[in-house]
Amino acid sequence: MKAIRNSAKAVILRDGKLLTIRNTTDGQDWYLLPGGGQNHNESLIAALKRECMEEASLLVEVGDILFVRDYISKNHEFAETENDAHQVEFMFHCTIAEDAEPEMGDGADQWQTGVQWLPLNTLSDFALYPSVLQEALSEGIPERASVYLGDVN
Repeated sequence: MKAIRNSAKAVILRDGKLLTIRNTTDGQDWYLLPGGGQNHNESLIAALKRECMEEASLLVEVGDILFVRDYISKNHEFAETENDAHQVEFMFHCTIAEDAEPEMGDGADQWQTGVQWLPLNTLSDFALYPSVLQEALSEGIPERASVYLGDVN
């Protein structure tokens, strides 16, 4: 039996924009929230702080959990190339220092090509994953939201 991977993600907003990790595959840009996989014996909070430093050179303050999503790859558009992945993502509202300037970190993933602030009012113009975030965050951090997003991409 294959293990389910836990992942911690940061939702960081500033001046009406969402901080994302820009990735490029075959000349196409796509965007993810900063964060990544949880290691054995590591809390979700510690994983999130480590991943934000590795990917965006950022110290983050981790706040409340906003969303949880399952990603079962065989059910989505990348099933042909990634058909055996199952990840559970925990997305936390995070803050950074006002003068912090994110930049690509030393521990960037192989597809990462940078960090980018995306305007909340045009999130649907970008290949942001999971795409459900385009609507969920279009007006900022929701006051009340259904935390569990389901098996979505």
